[in-house]
Amino acid sequence: MLKEVKRVTKEFLEAIKDKPVRIISHYDTDGITSAAILTKTLQRLDKKFTLRIVKSLDREILEKELLRQPKEILVFSDLASGSLEYFQNLKGPIFILDHHEIDKTKLNANINIINPHLTNKLEENNCSGAGACYLLSKEISEKNKDLSYLAVIGMIGDRQESNLSKINQQFIKDSENLQIKKGLILYPATRPLRRALEYSTSPYIPGVTGNGPGVINLLREVDISAGKSLLELSKEEMSRLITAVMMRQSKKEKQKDTIGNLYILKFFNTQEDVREISTLINSCSRLGFSDVAVSYCLGNEKAKERAMEIYTNYRQELVSGLRVAEKMNKIDGKGFVILNAKDQIKDVIVGTICSMLSSSQTYEEGTILIGMAYNKDKIKVSARMVGREGRNLKEFLEKTIITFKNGDSRVNVEVGGHHFAAGCLLDKDREEDFIEALKKNLEVEIMKV
Repeated sequence: MLKEVKRVTKEFLEAIKDKPVRIISHYDTDGITSAAILTKTLQRLDKKFTLRIVKSLDREILEKELLRQPKEILVFSDLASGSLEYFQNLKGPIFILDHHEIDKTKLNANINIINPHLTNKLEENNCSGAGACYLLSKEISEKNKDLSYLAVIGMIGDRQESNLSKINQQFIKDSENLQIKKGLILYPATRPLRRALEYSTSPYIPGVTGNGPGVINLLREVDISAGKSLLELSKEEMSRLITAVMMRQSKKEKQKDTIGNLYILKFFNTQEDVREISTLINSCSRLGFSDVAVSYCLGNEKAKERAMEIYTNYRQELVSGLRVAEKMNKIDGKGFVILNAKDQIKDVIVGTICSMLSSSQTYEEGTILIGMAYNKDKIKVSARMVGREGRNLKEFLEKTIITFKNGDSRVNVEVGGHHFAAGCLLDKDREEDFIEALKKNLEVEIMKV
């Protein structure tokens, strides 16, 4: 993979010699950290550039951006691997720094791409979009190693920390201000346990999550001060806490989902849990403040103050959304649940709501959760898997779209995501048709498992 990084970097530096750069990046944590890495890299090169953060790449966005291509060098980060059909008639080079699955047959000479799926050993080279951007940045200059913390935040945001590839391990090694401690995977690890335990959804702790008195009882049982943080616990205290938490969980909860590495980063001169940093970045972008998120990533103090305010609002939105999800009528089937929230839950948090529900004890492992919410004249669809066993959700949604289109080439729906989390955007007036296609394919998929 590093050989390909060298080639793409050389092509990139040659291409931007006499042209400004246009960055188009995804709006989640991985996309924001990708944008921050590219922003700082281009600033250090003293290059003119513009940045656009998008929820997804639909036909309208792509066609608009491609019109700029003759005058600007387009760089897509944390997206575009699934949009190669739009790049078949390019007049000049574009650059894609991504990690999503890709159809190699649609590549051409003008598409310069860094993507671990193009390597022979994905398990060694797997990284997030921010990781791909960091590889290019580091190849441009070793001075950019100080941006490695952004690659680590992107890695955590993309949930790649449980099975680290060699590439991700290198990012960690490059990050001088990063501390790793083994323990209960509970965030924020730097805040008092009384709060971290009460608001914990992953892991979900029966009788403790959302239960203040339950938290106090657990901490009294293990003789740990409620004001201590995970980071402050001794090995003996951590062991007692882990045992108490696991005793409250059901048999289906796996130890690997409860115990792991805590990543602590010195950020704004304080020790911060990388998982919380990731959530804060995500909250800013999802509530429409991607500019604040990028500035926060790059250490802007005013952006930090604003980001904290937005983060508080975001958590309130999630609490409200969870209440709506619990009470709303759902479409239940064997092994699947469809939550059609319409306009009751914001489209930018419906995926997060599904993720939180997938971490609770409400549904059995292997259950597919599908969340739907209105986005103006569109519907945002988010699919999540309960547990780590089951069908490939990205492949499942792609098959569903084929059924949904029913041979109509005018229907344009792009699916993005991974094995355990995927999504798409479709026209609002096709809501019922999509639900029928969804139910039909869900029933088929569940029978295969």
